[in-house]
Amino acid sequence: MTGTTPAGVDPRNEVEVARTIREMFGRIAPRYDLLNRLLSLRIDQYWRGFLVRKMRGYLRNPESRVLDLCCGTGDLLIALDGERRRARGEDGTVFGSDFCRPMLAEARRKLERRGLGSPLLEADALNMPLQAASVDLITVAWGFRNLADYERGLREMYRLLRPGGCLAILEFSRPTQPLFAPLFEFYFRAVLPRIGNAISGSGQAYSYLQKSVEKFLTPDELATQARSCGFERVEYHRLTGGVSVLHLAYKTAEH
Repeated sequence: MTGTTPAGVDPRNEVEVARTIREMFGRIAPRYDLLNRLLSLRIDQYWRGFLVRKMRGYLRNPESRVLDLCCGTGDLLIALDGERRRARGEDGTVFGSDFCRPMLAEARRKLERRGLGSPLLEADALNMPLQAASVDLITVAWGFRNLADYERGLREMYRLLRPGGCLAILEFSRPTQPLFAPLFEFYFRAVLPRIGNAISGSGQAYSYLQKSVEKFLTPDELATQARSCGFERVEYHRLTGGVSVLHLAYKTAEH
């Protein structure tokens, strides 16, 4: 099994891995948005916008159903819903899911402040209580890396997609540009964990973030795994020197 590996937890124990990740994100939920903006210098908003623009064909289709998995505090969900409303003048079928209740509570407050009624579902991305072939677009913003089993996650997302559907994963990666990579590595190892842990009040969450990115699949490895799980057309786009990567995987339409 290949998945996230929190410190001190046997990666083969899926239940314990999931519990550790859920509790960690529950502790940082109140300050999660602040730290996203601070630590990314607000570039996270550009990354979400890039995903939304790439997925406009699905978002502007009145028949499409959209699921934001590992939705956290709802930033991507709100952006997806906004694109649907700009195209249709009303809320579309966009709903979010996460297995961390404090994160969903933050998302609900943000949705209510904006007068949005996007449904929220508390569920594990590895075992979704949804019918097969029930959604057209699945998005995951920086949550896929935290799954206890990447292959099971991809197979579950493939199961949920209708023929012709798309999986769009935004995930961190390690930059490859010779001049930029050393600067990023210093910031990511020496600066980000200290600031993140101090402001969040968590002794390990942002140390975990740094280590989980270093251990995560390369874009090519994730593309290979997606193909092995049934996705026929797979591509990825490096953003901001490769700090974040948008992975797109399509389920072939039936003929």
